[in-house]
Amino acid sequence: MGQEQAQIIRQISGLSEISGRYDLILCDIWGVLHNGVASFTQASDALVSFRRRGGAVILISNAPRPSPPIARQVLKLGVSPDAFDAVVTSGDVTIGLMEQQVGDRVLHIGPERDHSLFEAAAETTGARVRLVSLEHAQYVLCTGLRNDETETLQDYEPELQAMSVRGMAMICANPDIVIHRGDTLIYCAGALARRYEELGGSVVYAGKPYAPIYDRALTLAEQIRGAPIATPRVLAIGDGMRTDVTGAARAGLDVLFVTGGIHRSLHKETLDSPADPIELQRLYDENEVWPVAAIPVLRP
Repeated sequence: MGQEQAQIIRQISGLSEISGRYDLILCDIWGVLHNGVASFTQASDALVSFRRRGGAVILISNAPRPSPPIARQVLKLGVSPDAFDAVVTSGDVTIGLMEQQVGDRVLHIGPERDHSLFEAAAETTGARVRLVSLEHAQYVLCTGLRNDETETLQDYEPELQAMSVRGMAMICANPDIVIHRGDTLIYCAGALARRYEELGGSVVYAGKPYAPIYDRALTLAEQIRGAPIATPRVLAIGDGMRTDVTGAARAGLDVLFVTGGIHRSLHKETLDSPADPIELQRLYDENEVWPVAAIPVLRP
């Protein structure tokens, strides 16, 4: 069955080839619209064109911070303000999970730039988040490595083992395993969470591929449009097989797979050329999810 589905998947050159059947796009950000250093002009143009034809676009990201600073970052990197209607992040979902543990002491694993998450949680709950050391924490919130430019997963092994011995639950605010920052591969919170599970630890994930972030995005889109949106009229766009494609499939949504992102090794020539169809089929079959189409990079 998987092989039959993989054989009919189109490799398209522009979003306009399939966008006419959709009213809403849920578009990944990092790897599709920018690489953390610069935005991709063609990707931005594709979403602008879709919205000009009457469609709505919600950017949906596994960024472990609230949506307002992510929206500002996207614009600062050069994405057109006309490319999207709103942003939903795993940080938004994480705040909802933190509301359920108001007053509990929390160990934060992640960079200081993610502290906006705690400030937003305090505004929502009216209670200051109590950040403490491992010895005094009641649960762990992981947003990434504390310094993802110099540290490795191995640096966290003693800390993860100590957490496991104590039976501490972890909220993972970013299920991504790795991303590209420019040309550099960076480990994300999902990598630490996966290792913690291997040690027997309990993890609750916010963000893709889990349902809450899709529910939040769809609810927001219907508020913006002022009308219900039928599931078959929604297209997800993303470059991560484990997060974007799997998440959309679980949510019952069509997905356009951007092959030139995190899986760029599928390309034999340049990122503008189609990915190797044999490698694509192998990737689909291994993950048992199949997009409606694949595209090297998002463009009109």
